[in-house]
Amino acid sequence: MTTSAAGPPPPTGLQWSIGLGEQEATVVEVGGGLRSYTVGGRDVVAGYGPQEPCRSGRGQQLVPWPNRIRDGRYAFAGAEHQLAVTEVAKHNASHGLARWALWELIEHEPCSVTVGYRLHPQPGWDHFLDLRTTYVVDDGGLVVTAAARNVGSRTAPFGYGAHPYLATGSGRVEDTVLTVPAASWVEVDERSLPVATSPVDGTAYDFRTPRAIGAQLLDTAYTGVVRDGDGRWRVTLALPDGAQATVWADSAFAWLQVFTGAGHLRKDTGGVAVEPLTCPADAFNSGDSLVLLEPGDEWTGTWGISPTAAPGAGAAAENRVAGAG
Repeated sequence: MTTSAAGPPPPTGLQWSIGLGEQEATVVEVGGGLRSYTVGGRDVVAGYGPQEPCRSGRGQQLVPWPNRIRDGRYAFAGAEHQLAVTEVAKHNASHGLARWALWELIEHEPCSVTVGYRLHPQPGWDHFLDLRTTYVVDDGGLVVTAAARNVGSRTAPFGYGAHPYLATGSGRVEDTVLTVPAASWVEVDERSLPVATSPVDGTAYDFRTPRAIGAQLLDTAYTGVVRDGDGRWRVTLALPDGAQATVWADSAFAWLQVFTGAGHLRKDTGGVAVEPLTCPADAFNSGDSLVLLEPGDEWTGTWGISPTAAPGAGAAAENRVAGAG
């Protein structure tokens, strides 16, 4: 269903809903992002209401770079480029150029929706990309496939990230149990820019064995991810009542970020962000895992969320959502 309520339009534009059984998800026009995903009326992601703006990056797509670029400056193809500084406090260019753009509807079916956006040249960015994202709800949960095609005449630097928050429900972030199958974490400076990549062994950032988050504050990128037999890595958040949700991603995503928030934000978001990433912060400068899209090339990557119902929530509901993901 496409909704456009009477009166003032929603801050995130048109709302496209999809569903299957007890699963429902809503994708928005602004940024082509995920506003909500519920199973049986229970939030799987910590989203926001139809008349609320998107805050804290909830459900947004981060393209053509995730995270930050130092001072908004980078050199590419023999030229210096200056992007707008959008994270003023830390003087960085943050989370790409498409998260506040108006994405168009390409296809809408009961269980799926595809949205797209053409990213044009602009200050600091010389390239044309056709962006397309398909959201599907199936028996295993939510599946998101993103694609970017270089329709220009120049090689384009590229990175992609997604920013879903897994909901903690009525519980506290501190009481949730996190599992992150990654061997290395990224140390950052006061501007949230990378300083070093180090093994997680013996550090507070090691969540390879499931454990409660506790008072620890995470805004941490991970790599050296361990994949399952199907080629996907999986990060799981388990709640005290036994419900859990798993964010997974395919081989296009060698990095991920976990963000628990701090202070009022930790309470306001009501969730833990688990972000599939193709590259770390400042990749336009470091070149670390940076994708180079030649004219005509297309990048694709798939990630998703697999929820599992709490014990006692009903066998039928659990069977619908407890897929392999």
